[in-house]
Amino acid sequence: MTDKTDEKIINFMRLRFIATILSVVLVAGSIVSLATKGLSWGLDFTGGTLIELVYDNPVSTEEIREQLVDSGYTDAVVQEFGSAQDILVRMPGEDPGLARVLSELLNDQYDGVVEVKRVEFVGPQVGEQLREQGGLGMLLALGMVMLYIAFRFQFKFSVGAVLALAHDSIIAMGLFSVLGIQFDLTVLAAILALVGYSLNDTIIVYDRVRENFRKRRKGSPVEIINVSLTQTLGRTLATSGTTLMVLMALFLFGGEMINGFATMLIAGVLVGTYSSIYIASNLLLYMNISREDLVVPVKEDEVDERP
Repeated sequence: MTDKTDEKIINFMRLRFIATILSVVLVAGSIVSLATKGLSWGLDFTGGTLIELVYDNPVSTEEIREQLVDSGYTDAVVQEFGSAQDILVRMPGEDPGLARVLSELLNDQYDGVVEVKRVEFVGPQVGEQLREQGGLGMLLALGMVMLYIAFRFQFKFSVGAVLALAHDSIIAMGLFSVLGIQFDLTVLAAILALVGYSLNDTIIVYDRVRENFRKRRKGSPVEIINVSLTQTLGRTLATSGTTLMVLMALFLFGGEMINGFATMLIAGVLVGTYSSIYIASNLLLYMNISREDLVVPVKEDEVDERP
């Protein structure tokens, strides 16, 4: 279908039913994993002690981890912080004096000098508040998105955009649950960034869908959406491709501190690109979007009253 005979249109919606089944399976699997296995909450949410140590020579995080395990601290998380001499130790627990005990223990087992650069203690109540506020922040963000798109486009578009964002967030969080990757504040920030990225991609597609519904006099909703997706495909792939290159650099060379952040965004960009094509647009078809939904109402003073 085209208004222009030389226009090449990719039939994306040919795979819409397969995409629907795939998304249902991924979302259901993610919800089951989140409900049964849960997330591996980081220290920011569970409470505990964080110690930043500076060694006078490069050290192995695996060696430090073994020293702590041998001393009975099996739940400790050891990460590099910028270089092989800067080490972060995270330890769950409610004892504010644990930082002093751990630093003395590591210092005794090291031949050189270990400097304690920073100590932070997060109580379990603070962690619980962060978890609740993070959830409320997510719901508030989705609610504001729904209001904005309903005002900017039309109610069916707002429902499609919010469901697509929920689809992306649930699958990305499900991946963290399945793989047991630690979920901390940087990952929560990545989810909020993912909402913004995926929404931007969806709005680009929706804007073109609305424009084509109003401009083209022929064609079914499926054909209009295929035209719109084809016209925005180049922009979608260019944006996703360049973003992924940056995120891969962060994932490979950014260190363990931002590994979770980069992993969440990489998963989010891949899922978000897929959902912009096969979920956000597909949902419009399930809601029976039509040209009449997007017709600009004629103002009364513009009606021709001539006899």
